[in-house]
Amino acid sequence: MKILLTGLTGYIGKRLLPVLLDQGHQVVAMVRDPKRVDQDLLDYENLFIIQGNVLHKSSLNSIPEDIEVAYYFIHSMSGSIGDFADLEADGAMNFRLRMDETKVKQVIYLGGIANDEGLSEHLKSRLDTEEILAKGNYAFTSLRAGIIVGSGSASFEIIRDLVEKLPIMVAPKWLNTKIQPISIRNVIQILARIPGKEFTYQRTFDIGGPQVMTYKEMLLGLAKERGLKRRIITVPVMTPKLSSYWLYFVTSTSYNLAVNLVDSMKVEVIGKPNDLHECLDVELITYSEAIRLAFDKIEQNEVVSSWIDAGSGKLMEPGISRLMRVPQFGCLKDERRAYTAQPEESLKKIWRIGGDTGWYYGDFLWGIRGFLDKIFGGVGLRRGRRDAEEINPGDSLDFWRVIMASKKEKRLLLYAEMKLPGEAWLEFKIQNKEVIQTATFRPKGIWGRLYWFAVLPFHHFIFGGMIKKIAKG
Repeated sequence: MKILLTGLTGYIGKRLLPVLLDQGHQVVAMVRDPKRVDQDLLDYENLFIIQGNVLHKSSLNSIPEDIEVAYYFIHSMSGSIGDFADLEADGAMNFRLRMDETKVKQVIYLGGIANDEGLSEHLKSRLDTEEILAKGNYAFTSLRAGIIVGSGSASFEIIRDLVEKLPIMVAPKWLNTKIQPISIRNVIQILARIPGKEFTYQRTFDIGGPQVMTYKEMLLGLAKERGLKRRIITVPVMTPKLSSYWLYFVTSTSYNLAVNLVDSMKVEVIGKPNDLHECLDVELITYSEAIRLAFDKIEQNEVVSSWIDAGSGKLMEPGISRLMRVPQFGCLKDERRAYTAQPEESLKKIWRIGGDTGWYYGDFLWGIRGFLDKIFGGVGLRRGRRDAEEINPGDSLDFWRVIMASKKEKRLLLYAEMKLPGEAWLEFKIQNKEVIQTATFRPKGIWGRLYWFAVLPFHHFIFGGMIKKIAKG
């Protein structure tokens, strides 16, 4: 089949793609910014990358008319607190209109289970998107998933953060909300086996795992698998705002996403029974097994995708290309050079920077900067990195975003996502036997300049020590 896959750089799309290709399908992957696509994917013979943005109707003309099946995996929950619903509705309408102009036979949508009467804004928007897509001139299949558990998934990483960092948790009462988690492995299996199955046409299926649990049981279940003793005390007086701050400061989530998650966590997410998994010959995985599989992937350094990298905030909306052009005028710079006797070893160090490896010098000071960033509403250092060895454009790296990563050119370019009175880039290059490390800051007004000169003494120690460690090889 010729399949259109949207959301290739997202958590689900990145995992579904290799499965579809292994099945022999021809896949047309639509992305907003082709530079965010992992370069390794370009070697696939049956993969074609096209550029398109559902919020820009004319850009969807790049979609071929002879596609047979289309997956719609576009969500905007992490982008902001209030406007994601309108964005999702506009995008779904534009996509439906374009699909009606093609020969597509089936459109498959993945949303969330929405059986509770008091739906959150997030779940309402997913339902609205589903209703818009369902009105197209094609067979429509809607899958409504429970909480997805897998390496790199938002729910797994947030629960992992809470369990590993807090021996005792004083938590909000929504920890007693009932939910039906499902393994990412089961989600991908179901999605991959849906195309062309006529019994799924014009139907909606709730997909969840074999257990109904509470968030509290999920936390304690992960603690048990990790051999950790944890105590959880729920209190009825924690407001949604306080709950959001609790999630934001303890975990790697952004504040906007924490607000939307707290809003959703008050809603029961339990699926209506159906026989879809049996018809597709999918064996449902228990929560404990899903946790074990997730940690297996982490320990083997095989995390394919992460919800943090998949974020669709306003920063990435214009595309990476804009950020690749590091400004030269009106900027303040700290450039350092150091001789390296082992360029390849120095390059390996650059490629491992951040996350568990750290920043080679002054990690304590980096930690303080990350904490201050959290205080002022930034992302902090807790995001880490998806892979300990490899990085690709679009990946998150602590409070930076990877803009360019080319081993061939021996160049890594990062863009700051921390709270700053301006814009910042950090670049590493190796030319001949010299490591070149450049911090570029474009200040915004007088406060930006004052900030730069206030942190200049710290730059002397941190950046100076960092390049010496990297150049040492």
